Amino acid sequence: VPPLAQNIEASWEWPDIVTMFERFGRIGRFLHYDKRGTGASGRISRPPNRDERVDDLRAVMDAAGIDRAHVFGSSDGAATALLFAATYPDRVHSLVLFGGGAATVPPEWVEPEMYAYVMQRQAELVQLWGTPESPWVDGFAPSLAGDQAFRDWHVSYQRACCDSETLLDLITMSIDTDVSEVLPDVRRPVLLLHRTDDPIVDVARAHEAAALLPDARVVEFEGDDHFGFAGDMDPWLDEFERWVRGSVATDRPPVDRPGRVRIVTMGRFAVEVDGEEVPTSDWGSRHARTIVKRLVVARGWPVSRDELFELLWPGETDRRKVGSRLSVQLSTVRRVLRGGVVADRESVRLDLDEVDLDLTALDAATDDATVVAAWTGEFLPGDADLAWTAATRAEVATRAAAAGARLAEQHLRTGMTGRAAEVARRLIAANPLDLRAHEVLVAALLDTDQLEEAAAAHAAWTAAGEELGVRVPPLDPA
Repeated sequence: VPPLAQNIEASWEWPDIVTMFERFGRIGRFLHYDKRGTGASGRISRPPNRDERVDDLRAVMDAAGIDRAHVFGSSDGAATALLFAATYPDRVHSLVLFGGGAATVPPEWVEPEMYAYVMQRQAELVQLWGTPESPWVDGFAPSLAGDQAFRDWHVSYQRACCDSETLLDLITMSIDTDVSEVLPDVRRPVLLLHRTDDPIVDVARAHEAAALLPDARVVEFEGDDHFGFAGDMDPWLDEFERWVRGSVATDRPPVDRPGRVRIVTMGRFAVEVDGEEVPTSDWGSRHARTIVKRLVVARGWPVSRDELFELLWPGETDRRKVGSRLSVQLSTVRRVLRGGVVADRESVRLDLDEVDLDLTALDAATDDATVVAAWTGEFLPGDADLAWTAATRAEVATRAAAAGARLAEQHLRTGMTGRAAEVARRLIAANPLDLRAHEVLVAALLDTDQLEEAAAAHAAWTAAGEELGVRVPPLDPA
């Protein structure tokens, strides 16, 4: 997972980078890529946010035919790697993070009193990107600062990576990102490699992340280079190789890929994987469940991030903070749904190619019997107080009641009184004031001479009628 910006083609022009790549290649199959909008990737108006980067990583692995991997996150790429592991644990053997953590900057940088100054300073620095005055070599690779050949090459390399406007967007996103909340959900071993005097991402970030991870180890190395290929790279690459080829690859069994995911919303709310319900404890937060419910209401259409912000954190005006919080919650949603979500900079939607939704089966029904079979109860019965569920709840109830009444009457006419009574009872359970269903149930019970049951059903019908101000005809056993 790349850092802020790189260029996978231009990288091969510098011998030290080639040496690092070749060492990776001797350890195993090594796949690296350019983030959308940077390097050899086509330019776009704005770089993808952290949520999109997670799915981009999955797309890269899918395209390369990689089922599971040791995911290596460098610098800014560490946060994406952590978010990916929390979201798609079945795709990850382990994580190796170099020069990174859950965040790249100290907490005080994002406090309001300092944030404006930090961003003003970054805006000034990016204007020097790709110019002879660029300070990036001095900051990121101090051991190479006196090498004029490297300085000259790196200036051209910067221009091949991205333009200054894109760089500022990338830096802003990096500063705003903190994925600490998902670290307890990273159930894969994590190795954090960090140079002790790294001036770009302090080694404290690695230790902060390790303290929140269930299975993590920090290894420090002498030096002040942030770039992995600068300075003495053999010590950390040796540690990397021992981790991948010795400790993890041989000792830890692969994890089976999960099966098909289904979201149930009628009669109850649940997510099932191969028929087994995901326990409530796996959600971690009510917010994640709310996101799924709102996306279900949209039935695969996009829901704006602004709407989700207001839904989950009403009144919060700092969009930077809630954007980071939403990324954390989306990580949980993706993990529970084993994917199933498409997120871009503006909106989020369910991927109905990846998850089954009980509502879509109801939508696809073409006759009364299929509608009744697909209908399993009230839509999100525990969330009737949420205004945005009302329209879908009414839609489901109306369609089910109409189809059920027609089907029950059809069964009654054709002598299938047992089935007529069964459908009528389901309708009454969903809506005790459904007078049409009460009438069918009484008729079905009378038709089979179940007089006591018919009398009780008629009493319930009468009570419903009185509540609605409707006179119910007297019971006529004949």
